[in-house]
Amino acid sequence: MKATPTALRAALILIAVCVLPAIAGAQAAPPNTYAITHAKIFTLAGSAIEDGTVVFRDGKITAVGAGIEIPAGAHVTDAKGLQVYPGIFDSITQMGLREIGAVSATVDSTETGNYNPDVVAATAVSPSSEHIPVTRAAGITEVLAVPGSGGFDSGGSNSVIGGQASAIHLAGWVIDEMLIKKSAAMVIRWPEIETQTFDFATFSRKEKPYSEAKQEYDKQVNEITDWLERARHYAQAMEKGSPAKYDRDLKLEALAPVVRRELPILVFADRAREIRNAVEFCDKQELRMILAGAAEAYKVKDLLRSKGVPVILRPMLTLPPDEDDPYDRLLSQPAELAASGVKFAIASFDNSFARRLGQNAANAVAHGLPYDEALKAVTIYPAQIFGLGDQIGTIEQGKLANLIVTNGDPLELTTDIKYLFIRGQLTSMENRHLRLYEKYLKRPKSQ
Repeated sequence: MKATPTALRAALILIAVCVLPAIAGAQAAPPNTYAITHAKIFTLAGSAIEDGTVVFRDGKITAVGAGIEIPAGAHVTDAKGLQVYPGIFDSITQMGLREIGAVSATVDSTETGNYNPDVVAATAVSPSSEHIPVTRAAGITEVLAVPGSGGFDSGGSNSVIGGQASAIHLAGWVIDEMLIKKSAAMVIRWPEIETQTFDFATFSRKEKPYSEAKQEYDKQVNEITDWLERARHYAQAMEKGSPAKYDRDLKLEALAPVVRRELPILVFADRAREIRNAVEFCDKQELRMILAGAAEAYKVKDLLRSKGVPVILRPMLTLPPDEDDPYDRLLSQPAELAASGVKFAIASFDNSFARRLGQNAANAVAHGLPYDEALKAVTIYPAQIFGLGDQIGTIEQGKLANLIVTNGDPLELTTDIKYLFIRGQLTSMENRHLRLYEKYLKRPKSQ
């Protein structure tokens, strides 16, 4: 059956009406293009920009400055009277690994056994964790999920090598959408010389001879050394030998990047003696060390500076290590480290209170830390420490558009996050806390 001229004309008109506007729209409005305008922009890579604009496309920043031309068709957010900052980075959490500490079925933050270098946090992260949207609403756009790192929600881990920490965005349906870096550091809990043990049978402390405690400590250090030596031999076999000539060992394979200095080790240690021993060990073994916890880092700050060891500090609103320490011992430590030239970040080491990371940094400002250093300690410094400084941490062309738009200082408790962008996408800040607040706000008044 032949089409009539009238039918052909009608078909062509229908194509023109439906298709041509779509083509024109695609040319005028590049996909996933956003612009935040008329804001005060704190890039953390230079001076603040008054009445600035930041443009990002397909997840990356394409332009930032004053008087920036806005691409046609871009999604524009007028932020007049508001401020723009890089998203906050919480560099030690169990995000997505631990939901309810008292319910073992929701906990996947540790593995059995003392040596688990092949464990990768990203494989266990649950994107549907309720902790994620709560934390995200506080302006935190990325975190490091760290296996066996302890925190308020847990009693810590007995593993010596806990596994590999993963850097993730706090948005995504599946882990592949969330990943920034699958393996960002190898986690090691440095052994302690423990001369006291707790007897749960009598609910009392028991003293242990120093010689016995030292012997146990040396045994653990020797075991770590043995693992590293075996990993070196395995790495050589991988590089020079045929796979058919050696048996594959996933644990040693995971440690190979560590001994090749491609992957840093995140060493958990608090006391000055432990820190000193760990630094000397890593220096001798030629490993890239990042110190975590570090309650007494101020006592060895010169050593940390000379060896170039960065530090991830715990929240400071807690009791000092010793009963005769000043009450503000932990609160004043960040200022001491900054003055001595030690690079450090501040992290939550937690899930439930990760949302208070900004206020933890602010507490350090109240005890002598310069404000700019406090802000960098939860943005660009952790990014640099874990080798992510070329992707996140500042507002610069070419970096990921992980941004927050606020009505004030992001380190202040009273500041509201008005808009939040992760990988250049406007991201919801709806969360369980908000739902419960709105639910009980509407509760009928009692008669």
